[in-house]
Amino acid sequence: MKNWKGVLTILLMSVLSLGFSLSAFAAETDALQLKSAVLMDAGTGTVLYEKNSHEAMPPASVTKVMTLLLIYEAEAAGQFEWEEAVQVSEHAASMGGSQVFLEPGETQTAAELTKCIAIASANDAAVAMAEFVAGSEEAFVERMNRKAEELGMQETHFVNACGLDVDGHETSAYDIALMSRELMTKFPEVQKYTTTWQDTIIHKTRKGESEFGLTNTNQLIKWYEGATGLKTGSTGKALYCLSGTAERNGLHLIGVVMAAPDFKTRFADAQTLLNYGYANCKLYEDKEHLPLPQMPVTGGVEDEVGLTYEGTFSYLSLKGEDLGAIEKKLVLLESIPAPVEPGQKAGVLEYSLGGKKLGEVNVLTNGSIREAGYMDYLKKLVGAWKLNRQ
Repeated sequence: MKNWKGVLTILLMSVLSLGFSLSAFAAETDALQLKSAVLMDAGTGTVLYEKNSHEAMPPASVTKVMTLLLIYEAEAAGQFEWEEAVQVSEHAASMGGSQVFLEPGETQTAAELTKCIAIASANDAAVAMAEFVAGSEEAFVERMNRKAEELGMQETHFVNACGLDVDGHETSAYDIALMSRELMTKFPEVQKYTTTWQDTIIHKTRKGESEFGLTNTNQLIKWYEGATGLKTGSTGKALYCLSGTAERNGLHLIGVVMAAPDFKTRFADAQTLLNYGYANCKLYEDKEHLPLPQMPVTGGVEDEVGLTYEGTFSYLSLKGEDLGAIEKKLVLLESIPAPVEPGQKAGVLEYSLGGKKLGEVNVLTNGSIREAGYMDYLKKLVGAWKLNRQ
């Protein structure tokens, strides 16, 4: 009886603790001075908090999240190499706002310009890379909008590659989270720059060489535990914006702030969002799948085929559950008929907690087996006959 009382006490304290945490967060979010926000788990895409998250508004230099995404995609596709030289055009050099003061005709490597975009939010570097990747800024912007549509960014329309205020250039907090998630999960190597506080580049012009200092515009990386990036932005129309990302214990969160009144509030509000996520969320990732048997094959030239898992399973808990109690159950077909091709579904691995199903991962065939013909059966019979005579 005493044990039951202890268990009930622990459960009650857990519920009360979560309730106090949620109440405290509710009070803090009431005090948020931003106009729009979203907190998203990068692993699952789960939205943990939102405020006017689908309202379209100017994003300022947070636009460069998409610019960086397309740059990394182009490099990964073999369109260019990081050490290739990029010549700065008159148009790129004419960009105002945040810049590294590139001069017309100056050359920098693609890597150096990308570093300037990620660390110093350089408008001139962003446009120079846009022209390098797509031939012109206009063509690059077309790619930006196509990618936005592909990612399901329904409140987004880009007009330029750097985020300077212009009519019609807008997105939403939710859409920013989507493109931030795509960049950080597909190209985590961008963190080489987004976590760098200070660096330098060397200007190489007809006047000679000179060193120019870069300081990261994202103050989160200096003092927020686990900060990984990502991008700030501020203009007269957009006010102060931020896509702030962090990772702790495998949980990668994205906190988007739009239209905060000043730069200090922008970072404070992002911290409030991220703190809530890390205080209340736990991530379960299955890194040790159950071993798979061979799958029996009927009517094939071979009697069995190998199996493999389709991806991995993850579960985001918002209720303080004991994720160590998650159970796994392998549910497979008894057999599969020939012909067999790689990727055919042969079953699932189910995950449950407290009797409630959380999800599943498909089990697929990982080999080819053709259907047996007359001669194949004859060979089997002859082989069996020879074996019996030995």
